[in-house]
Amino acid sequence: MIRKIGTWFLLILAYLIVAVPFKVMGVIPGFTDIRPVMLLGPIYALFFGIPGCIIFALMNLVMDAVSGGLAWSSIAGLLSNFAGPFLFLYYWKRVAKTEPHLKTMGNIAHFCIVIVIMAVLEALIITPSVAVFYPDVNWKLFFVTVTLNTSLFPILFGIPLMILMQEELGFKQIERKT
Repeated sequence: MIRKIGTWFLLILAYLIVAVPFKVMGVIPGFTDIRPVMLLGPIYALFFGIPGCIIFALMNLVMDAVSGGLAWSSIAGLLSNFAGPFLFLYYWKRVAKTEPHLKTMGNIAHFCIVIVIMAVLEALIITPSVAVFYPDVNWKLFFVTVTLNTSLFPILFGIPLMILMQEELGFKQIERKT
């Protein structure tokens, strides 16, 4: 139990270290910003399973609250930030026919495709709530920003970090269900 609590603490700390410095880089103030922290979604899912997905989603809600960005759309943000990593985890553990490793260019391309699909799904979950509750917000810009944040950061920085975690640091992924 102490080990689990320690792991959760480290996941929360890692989230804060990546999220806080960039919170000031708003694209749509109060709604979305440049979010390098999105690189952690697939990592939390693949290495820490459902608890990683929950922590990732809850930390997004916490960041909304402490930054003054807590809004009705934060509920959709909570769901979106759980659903994206969870779907990534589910795909690699239950659907994919290959192991979720990053040792071949084919698997890296496969990861990229899954990440882009995950990003679009996350944007499709949260954008309608922003459009409904805040009609003055440019929902098209919001959708594009969410999709780019949720795909580019995991692809450009998350994949190299996953490779480092697996190959150099010895992290093991959650067991694949067959």
